[in-house]
Amino acid sequence: PSDRLPLPLGCCGHPRPPHCPRGGASSPSNAIGGARRYAGGVADTNELSLVIPGVDGGAGVYAPSDMDRMVHEEAKSSARTDFERDRARVLHSSALRRLGEKTQVLGPISDDFVRTRLTHSLEVAQVGRELGKELGADPDVVDAACLSHDLGHPPFGHNGERALDGLASRIGGFEGNAQTLRVVTRLEPKVIGAGGVPAGLNLTRATLDAICKYPWVKAGGPDLAKSTRKYSVYPDDAPVFAWMRQGAPAGRRCLEAQIMDLSDDIAYSVHDVEDAVATRKLDPSDLFDDAHCSAVVASTLDWYGASVARSDLEEALECIVSMPVWLRSFDGSYASLAHLKDATSELIGRFCSATVAATRETFGDEPLGRYRADLVVPRQVRAEIQILKGMAVHYVMSPRESEPVYYQQRTLLADLVDALYEAGADALEPVFAAQWRSASDDGVRLRAVIDQVASLTDVSASAWHARWCGMLSSQL
Repeated sequence: PSDRLPLPLGCCGHPRPPHCPRGGASSPSNAIGGARRYAGGVADTNELSLVIPGVDGGAGVYAPSDMDRMVHEEAKSSARTDFERDRARVLHSSALRRLGEKTQVLGPISDDFVRTRLTHSLEVAQVGRELGKELGADPDVVDAACLSHDLGHPPFGHNGERALDGLASRIGGFEGNAQTLRVVTRLEPKVIGAGGVPAGLNLTRATLDAICKYPWVKAGGPDLAKSTRKYSVYPDDAPVFAWMRQGAPAGRRCLEAQIMDLSDDIAYSVHDVEDAVATRKLDPSDLFDDAHCSAVVASTLDWYGASVARSDLEEALECIVSMPVWLRSFDGSYASLAHLKDATSELIGRFCSATVAATRETFGDEPLGRYRADLVVPRQVRAEIQILKGMAVHYVMSPRESEPVYYQQRTLLADLVDALYEAGADALEPVFAAQWRSASDDGVRLRAVIDQVASLTDVSASAWHARWCGMLSSQL
């Protein structure tokens, strides 16, 4: 693939500046810090795949069983593949539309420029689709997975997710990825199964598997500590999970899921920094100051742990700020905004090119998908993504943790869950009211309330709180 994708000339992916600590790269193996093959269920790994005749990516990657749906549907127009139909179902879902009023990092009403969960998901899909095409995975499977990856996120972003996890502790907790699987297989109205049981969007096995970022139940993953926090299925969704994972290696993610995960990391690391600069929360000139750089590295380690070494983070930060397109100042002018966009494009392109080159070097030029390969993310790419995420933490996310609005958001959700649980089925929308009425115990009824609250947007959560609680009801 080196004749199709430009490889970086130095550790930073651009001509080596005098102070950049590493020399140039003559092959994909040392491009961007060196290619490594990773295994497991983390963000810098992917797995093996398959392709079918007539599908972008080549012949032989996807088996007929990958196109099965849990509820059988008669064949429709031959003009579209099963995977194109999956993508269309996600694109037209109400759950995706709701992401337009859900917090990414800053709330959707905080500024006209910043990303929402919806715009973030569209950008993840763009990155993932192109990565999938380059590697031979079906682009519609990857696109659908990327569009779906945040469907389970509740109001107020990760702050809301933590709040609901605590409120649902007696029924196994709340996790955005597990909620996503629940949305696409149960809650989003599209297909009705035997006996009138909701089947959600009834996506193909391959697409469902691609959506599944952490393919295990709580505390059931290869890393016990991590899988206690990050998992993709609740116990009562185990049947559809078991069907989806038939034939898949236990605890391993398919290549398409790994592409989705990396695309998410690339998109939010780069775009959160873009938003921080554009909203004047991050002054690019600060990153040419040693004290500021040390503080960013410290915040990154404090927030994300030591999965990337301090020395690698320091080197990555030096490489980023030495990019020819990196801003030295920002004044909000057309020229500054264009320069900022150039920097984000350069970073995304370099991360993708280096990853494709490293993966191709390890697994060859054949179409890759499903469980045929692991995504190979070079060490330097992981470090640069991590330090970009750390910039957003240091300048935006960490300072907001102590703001009163964060406490108010958590209190609003706690009040609302209590009020709806006390009010019962009549307070819920029909989909969730049906869950309540068919429940066999209080735990199932609480899950119906959690599902209802998780479906709300930042705006509608405030409105529901005003209706049912009557205090702290201003839009947060």
